[in-house]
Amino acid sequence: MAKFVYRMQNILNIKIKLETQAKNVYAAANRKYLEEQEILQELMLRRVGYEKKLKELMNGNIDIKAVTNARNDVNTMKTIVRRQMVEVHKAEKAVETARNELNRIMMERKTQEKLKEKDFEKFKEELKAEEAKEIDQLVSFTYNYK
Repeated sequence: MAKFVYRMQNILNIKIKLETQAKNVYAAANRKYLEEQEILQELMLRRVGYEKKLKELMNGNIDIKAVTNARNDVNTMKTIVRRQMVEVHKAEKAVETARNELNRIMMERKTQEKLKEKDFEKFKEELKAEEAKEIDQLVSFTYNYK
């Protein structure tokens, strides 16, 4: 019996490897995004703590030096939080880019797999036709020599 050989199997294999790599890139980008989000949450909690400390210093006896330091701490934390928000946004864009690339590569792989399926269906039809031809020849040979 004939064996099916997909003539573009090497291309399909490359598409599968590219998809695996794209999945790894997407996973890394997503992991980086989650890490940046976590850092942002921690920084925001620290900023809230500094603001709370500043409010406490503003009540009762006011120590100007401590209030000034606390206000500077709050302003510094606001700057750090803004920078971290930019990092989170960059990581989010990287995730989106990786997702789009993964989707594109998956579509290419699926296209190759559909082409392989169509080739296989064509191969089965040709095999069926060949078998039918052999059966017809065998039947006519048997019929003619009776």
